[in-house]
Amino acid sequence: VQLQASGGGLVQAGGSLRLSCAASAIIISSFAMGWYRQAPGKQRELVASITNVGDTNYADSVKGRFTISRDNAKDTVYLQMGSLEPEDTAHYYCTIIGTHIWGQGTLVTVSS
Repeated sequence: VQLQASGGGLVQAGGSLRLSCAASAIIISSFAMGWYRQAPGKQRELVASITNVGDTNYADSVKGRFTISRDNAKDTVYLQMGSLEPEDTAHYYCTIIGTHIWGQGTLVTVSS
């Protein structure tokens, strides 16, 4: 089982990015999925999660700016990020909630 995260990059404050997390060797439709992030010197934190039926949950710091979604036909989860702030700079990781399965991370850098 692998999770392949992509879509990170360098963006100016106020800009947008969309992260993707494609799963292989597993059908994700039965699982809750999540995006975490880890900034330098900080602990990994939950950014957003989505249940198998589409219920979502967000960290207070990203509510109203980020949207998590899923396409079960493609075994892919997305994180649409808008109004980005320098504080959003981090490595972003996707995971199957409740498992030890993590993607490799994708770096998001927001310049001021």
